[in-house]
Amino acid sequence: MTEESATLLQAGGQNAIAVTLGLLGDEWTLLILRHAHLGVRRYQDWRDQLPISDAVLTGRLGRLTGHGLLTRDAYRQRPVRYEYRLTPRGLAVWPVLVSIWGWEFRWVAGQRDELPWMRHRSCGRNSEPVMICDGCGERTGQRDVRSVLGPSGEAARSIPAAATRRRSTSGDGGAAGLFPETTALIGNRWSVALLGAAFFGVHRFGEFQQRLGAPPAMVADRLRTFCALGVLRAAGQDYRLTAKGRAFFPVVMTLIDWGQRWYAAPEGPALVSVHRSCGREFSPRLVCAECGERLVERDVLVVDGVRAAP
Repeated sequence: MTEESATLLQAGGQNAIAVTLGLLGDEWTLLILRHAHLGVRRYQDWRDQLPISDAVLTGRLGRLTGHGLLTRDAYRQRPVRYEYRLTPRGLAVWPVLVSIWGWEFRWVAGQRDELPWMRHRSCGRNSEPVMICDGCGERTGQRDVRSVLGPSGEAARSIPAAATRRRSTSGDGGAAGLFPETTALIGNRWSVALLGAAFFGVHRFGEFQQRLGAPPAMVADRLRTFCALGVLRAAGQDYRLTAKGRAFFPVVMTLIDWGQRWYAAPEGPALVSVHRSCGREFSPRLVCAECGERLVERDVLVVDGVRAAP
């Protein structure tokens, strides 16, 4: 495997969605990547900026290196010390991180005061990301995209193999992470499966249970969690995505877009999506909400402070 090529997955095994969510559906991993995109390269700098244990940091850096998102290069020999640099695969995670930031900033209580702003250099305004169809440039939401399962898209192949470890609010530092509700939605294999089912139009308790193949108690627990977060609205045995739930769609689509770019099942993609308006295969792109220009990492500053005046 080269840094620029996709990893070929095992036939009949986990597809790109499962591998992606198993890797990126972890708050520590997201926080490490966020700091890497802000310029952190050395182990001690992560330790200084995150309330993370040595064991967890070492494990996550090793996993990110193994998956080709980071490279490890020695910058000192006695004793040996390493720098971790983002590869093209790691750099390509940026739209996912921005989508998560945008959703948490807009929809999660208290996050507007806790998270930094993004300032778009081109227009000079503090902004939020907006997802468009790369084919036609039209602003696109969950109801504007039709998705069907691809050749490797069986439900069982799309679920991460095991629950990912959520960051604890005790032990390694205590403070809440930057992505608390995102982790609740994608940091558990059953949460991931239920979220996917909801976006595919599943509404009834029995349908969720059949789709997930999970015990009723587990399905009920996940549904309660999603309703408590305001992502689903319950009416008896019927569960519908709320505006907050539908607004999570850019996170889902940027994750899938990244995953299917960098992990390839021999049978073909796990999901095929079409933009209803233009009829083209849907590829998500993020633009500035203020000026409409495409967002690229080099043109975005992370800033503290209040929103710039109109």
